[in-house]
Amino acid sequence: MTPVNLKSLAKELNMSIATVSRALRDSHEVSEATKQRVRALAAARHYEPNAYASSLRRNISKTIGVVIPKVANHFFALAINGIEEAARQAGYHVLIYLTHDDYEREVSIVQHLKGGRVDGLLMSVASSTQDFAHLRGLKEANIPIVFFDRVCAEINTAKVTTNDYESGYQATEHLIRAGCRHIAHLLISNNLSIGQFRQQGYLDALMAHGHAPDPGLILHGVMDNEQNVALIRELLLRRPDIDGIFASVERLAISTYHVCKELGRRIPEDIKVIGFSNLEAAALLDPPLSTITQPAYDIGREAAKILLRAVEKKKAVLPGQSVVLESALFARRSTAG
Repeated sequence: MTPVNLKSLAKELNMSIATVSRALRDSHEVSEATKQRVRALAAARHYEPNAYASSLRRNISKTIGVVIPKVANHFFALAINGIEEAARQAGYHVLIYLTHDDYEREVSIVQHLKGGRVDGLLMSVASSTQDFAHLRGLKEANIPIVFFDRVCAEINTAKVTTNDYESGYQATEHLIRAGCRHIAHLLISNNLSIGQFRQQGYLDALMAHGHAPDPGLILHGVMDNEQNVALIRELLLRRPDIDGIFASVERLAISTYHVCKELGRRIPEDIKVIGFSNLEAAALLDPPLSTITQPAYDIGREAAKILLRAVEKKKAVLPGQSVVLESALFARRSTAG
């Protein structure tokens, strides 16, 4: 069956394509009688407008881009669900790009998106990113951008985050109140504000409770899990006095479990462990892992809503639109007294 389009409707009505188009858009340039004739035939022929062509004419794609470090992470999986829900309700599509926490790949993706493939961008930056020139280029290309979770403080735009400082403080204080005196802090990168805020919360909680911070108890992990296991093993062998571990990212908490099992260090009897994690299986680990859990779905949804409002109204995204959501501490047996 030949598809019904503006051209075929115009031919059957003996009108110009422009007139038919204006009638379907309820333009004041077309009489009411003509509009009724066009609408009646369009309904009879089951005409469906071409949304893609319409978007091209209006210089919009009805698509937003999402750039994230990884998808094999429950936090980002939940955030994407929130983004897609907000986009679906607004009639937008979502394109997802993975940097795999690699700076060069992030630069390549951003350069690709500067060509106008998306109307706006949601982004969580790679942990290895230190030069943000490629992101400043997005602003210069008038592509609105909203950061979520891992943000770039140098770019003047909205950011959707959680209370990382307060959560780092709370996690450390939880270990202190559970009886820990020598608490190690494990993090992947301090290039990112989330790592900096969580570490500062850890340091301030120690000092507030009369514990002098010890640089030898701060371990910088890497992206490779096997290397993290080796680093944590070396730390625990070097510092047998460690009785608490605060892991600022999920993978480091899991690596800690592996090392403790290998070394015969019992959790929570010998070492208590708490970590940032949205892992549903945290409660199923042996022992169940105490976690700081972020509202990942809400973070994604709020970031998308801020971006979509800017796109629809053709306005800039402003720092004043930033949102800070609260994480929650779930105490389980890994930190039991």
